[in-house]
Amino acid sequence: MTPEASLPQDPHPGNPSPTSPSPSSSPIPPTPPTGQPPTDRDATLLDAFQHEVAVFARRAEQTRLGGLGPARNSMDRAAYLLLSRLDQGGPAGVKALAAAMGIDSSTVTRQVAPLVDAGLVRRAADPEDGRAVLLRLTPPGRQRLDEVRASRRALVALLTEDWTGQERADFHTLLARLNGAISRFHGRDGEGNRR
Repeated sequence: MTPEASLPQDPHPGNPSPTSPSPSSSPIPPTPPTGQPPTDRDATLLDAFQHEVAVFARRAEQTRLGGLGPARNSMDRAAYLLLSRLDQGGPAGVKALAAAMGIDSSTVTRQVAPLVDAGLVRRAADPEDGRAVLLRLTPPGRQRLDEVRASRRALVALLTEDWTGQERADFHTLLARLNGAISRFHGRDGEGNRR
């Protein structure tokens, strides 16, 4: 019997089930670790959870979740995340970007080079330290990012069109929490082991 088969299935996956968090329960509070070994039911749920994460990762990679329309799959994940970071955080140096993204400085340098060549990112002297270089999003870079972001937004809207607004908000909260936990877990290995 697979882990999924032993869990109760929601006959109406587009609607909140009786066991789903109620709208008033968002954002979902963290559950403190108990330090106790998982029960059989916990183990079954964790097995099903990790399986769904593996399936999600595979399908996300297969489709690249690249959006809809003309901008679909027109920007790779590394470029999208780097441009998004510069858009959200403003100009930054390579080391600051690497720390914020949880990757090596050499990886940022390698990833930013084609963006500079394409005119999407510009290198500029740091006004506070003339020896340092800041990376900043150019107007064409912001326009390109907006196009790709709108394309990806349309895809997510389509994939979750039968979800309620609260379900989308709850899933976002939990997915962000999982991503944070993964970042902290990999951070334990030290800078040298980040990819």
